[in-house]
Amino acid sequence: MYAWGDHRRFNSYSGYFRRTFGGRVQKISVDAGFSCPNRDGKIGEGGCTFCNNGAFTPSYCIPAKSIGRQIAEGIEFHGRRYRAASRYLVYFQSFSNTYAPLERLRALYGEALAYPGVAGIVIGTRPDCVDAEKLDYLAEIARDRYVAVEFGIESTCDETLRAVNRGHDFACARRAVEMAAERGLHVGAHFILGLPGETDEMLLEQVATINSLPLTTVKFHQLQVFRGTPMAAQYDADPRRFRFWEVGQYIDLFVEILRRLRPDLVVERFASEAPPRYHYGRNWGLIRNETLLAMLEKRLEERGAYQGEIFIPLCSNH
Repeated sequence: MYAWGDHRRFNSYSGYFRRTFGGRVQKISVDAGFSCPNRDGKIGEGGCTFCNNGAFTPSYCIPAKSIGRQIAEGIEFHGRRYRAASRYLVYFQSFSNTYAPLERLRALYGEALAYPGVAGIVIGTRPDCVDAEKLDYLAEIARDRYVAVEFGIESTCDETLRAVNRGHDFACARRAVEMAAERGLHVGAHFILGLPGETDEMLLEQVATINSLPLTTVKFHQLQVFRGTPMAAQYDADPRRFRFWEVGQYIDLFVEILRRLRPDLVVERFASEAPPRYHYGRNWGLIRNETLLAMLEKRLEERGAYQGEIFIPLCSNH
């Protein structure tokens, strides 16, 4: 039994949900038709070099459908794959889901929260697409509903963020995370492991920076190159800039990340899968997340390792 109260050697998302809601909760993705400021010309065009949202968007998520219809179809979709849940979190997933006037956000989030069985919302967005007014509104909702804001941060290294055309620096990400946490919101962050130029040593060193953020949850994904992205063209031009772990190597790296990770941080994901039609360059083929999870748990058990095993809290001057 570990600090988070279950048998797993890391602080799992499913365990977090059980503690928070007292039972199974299912996330239902929706696409509300948002864009991004580095796609529409506000700060740039073309988007992040790695981005192909279609690779992670369920087939029922079509902006032309109402939020309510997408939720209904999502519940049916997940009901065929998983044990039925009694409550749901609506996940505004595609692109930057706070990148609109507040009145539009009120209407979209309100429609989601009004759907029967919805316990709250999870909002995926960019650090440069939130402000005090929008976060204050989310804090109002959070008084009696679950509200999480999930920021795409991708890397703590400014040089990497520039190289992938992210359009913001890490200082912007830190400010956004802190502003959301100050309002009592559940705050998540997404990081990509293996972006060009980043070594294993850099990825292990950035864990201390991640630990310093007031986050509730973290998502890690291995780098995947997708068809039709600027990164696919970069891969064609110079494949030597890219490195792809074998599955076992990646599992070993992530064990070392977990050993350094703050124990109270909830690990939502540590790897990702996408339909083969999107794959470009080297990939792991058809390995499901369930299989990867079993491999991670086996490796942790073999090594006697666990999350936070060698975590070092930052010294306080107080």
